[in-house]
Amino acid sequence: MEIELQRKLAQLLRENRISALGTLRNGAPSVSMVAYVVAEDFSAFYLVVSHLAQHTQDMEKDKHVSLMITEPDDGREDPQTLARVTIRGNAEVLPIGVPGYMPARDLYMARFPRSEPLFEFEDFGLWRVLPKGGRFVAGFAKAFNLTADFLLETAKI
Repeated sequence: MEIELQRKLAQLLRENRISALGTLRNGAPSVSMVAYVVAEDFSAFYLVVSHLAQHTQDMEKDKHVSLMITEPDDGREDPQTLARVTIRGNAEVLPIGVPGYMPARDLYMARFPRSEPLFEFEDFGLWRVLPKGGRFVAGFAKAFNLTADFLLETAKI
């Protein structure tokens, strides 16, 4: 992948805050909108979600998830030229007190300052999605498979 496209991928992951979260619900795909923050080294994506939400219940039953992040629709004639990335990975809840919880919480709250009350509610939890791979589409005829290692390299850009 050209370095300019790798920069575009890094920018897409860092600058966006909303993703489509794909889970399996009773064996069928289900997609919902969630806010996310990505670790500085792109090793993890963090979500704060309610246990009452279907997608959280889905993740508790099956850790396999995907996140789809796209650049905002700017009204261009061909929306298929918008950059987007799908990250496939495994989701896990981060219980309070485990190593990594506080840095992830602080990172999330820095991105979403109004989220602080969510950490006080018993039905909300901090989840980590560990990337296993994915697909980056930078526009027409610019599609690339991603690995977790490639994401780590991209974070250094």
